[in-house]
Amino acid sequence: MTKKVLIVEDNELNLKLFTELLRAHQFEVEGLRDGRDALARIRDFAPDLVIMDIQMPHISGLDLIEAMQADADLRAVPVLAVTAYAGKGDEERILGAGARGYLSKPVGMVAFLETVRGIIS
Repeated sequence: MTKKVLIVEDNELNLKLFTELLRAHQFEVEGLRDGRDALARIRDFAPDLVIMDIQMPHISGLDLIEAMQADADLRAVPVLAVTAYAGKGDEERILGAGARGYLSKPVGMVAFLETVRGIIS
């Protein structure tokens, strides 16, 4: 059965790269550039994994992870947090908010795929 992945990423190049890589490895993928639409899209698409950029305009990925954890219908959906702005304590804070995995950009494609598969295998 094909696994479904929703990518919430405001950077078009990163979104395209992640999408094409996952599709090439037989995942069903949807991308979303505006985090404000994420919760509704997660409900509609019912992904097996959400790949969440942390630094986005309008709403942070951390706020979205916390909102998912507060929602009984969404809290079981695993989140892989990906961020370019990794600071001291960020990984612990993001994992503490409910993300199942954390990668800092730039991320290697092998590590990215291994992490995705490790979360939703």
